[in-house]
Parts: sequence; C-alpha cells; structure tokens
Amino acid sequence: MVTKGIRGAITVNSNSDYEIKNATLELLTELVKANNIDQNKISHVIFTLTDDLNAAFPAKFARLDFGWDNVAMMCFHELDVPASLPMCLRVLIVLNCDESFVPKFVYLKEAKKLR
Repeated sequence: MVTKGIRGAITVNSNSDYEIKNATLELLTELVKANNIDQNKISHVIFTLTDDLNAAFPAKFARLDFGWDNVAMMCFHELDVPASLPMCLRVLIVLNCDESFVPKFVYLKEAKKLR
C-alpha cells in the first residue's frame, strides 16, 4: 500500500460560513465521487484558504456533513502571492491506496484556471 495525494480547488462566492460550507461540500462531493474515496483509507486532509476567506473552517463541514470524525484535518491560509486567484479554497486529501490508483484532481468554478 502507498499514499497518494488528491488535489482539488474551488472558488467561494463570499466570505461567509454559509458560502464556505457550500463550496467545501461541493468540492468534497466531486472529489469523493471522482476518486471513489473510502473514508477509512484517508490518511489526512489539508485545507487552505486565501486570506480573504476566514469565516469558517472547511474541516468542520467535512466532519459534520461527511462524517469524517476520525480523519486528521488541518486548515491553513494559502501563501498570499500577488495576482493569485482570490476567494479560493484548496484541499489535499492524502489517501492510503494501491500503487495502481491514479488520482483524479477536481477544480471547480474559477479555480479551473489553476489547471
């Protein structure tokens, strides 16, 4: 068994608990679906948000809405690079998997520009 990272990102409509929740759940739903993620195989999850997003912790919604109670998760601010994409939530899901597993990254809304 090996560990591989699955990346994803989405832009958020506004800096509110409601919008960060919606964006987090939309992104995680698409990542889980695209990669057939089994919660028991998740090693850990790292969320980052741009400096203009600080109204809520994305990990909270993964715990409450996805039941990821036993998954180690952390939330950080993304490096504030000039002219970078604003209002962006990114995630790295680190998964214990077979070596043959090929991760499918998901970039939604304006975050599609990152790919």
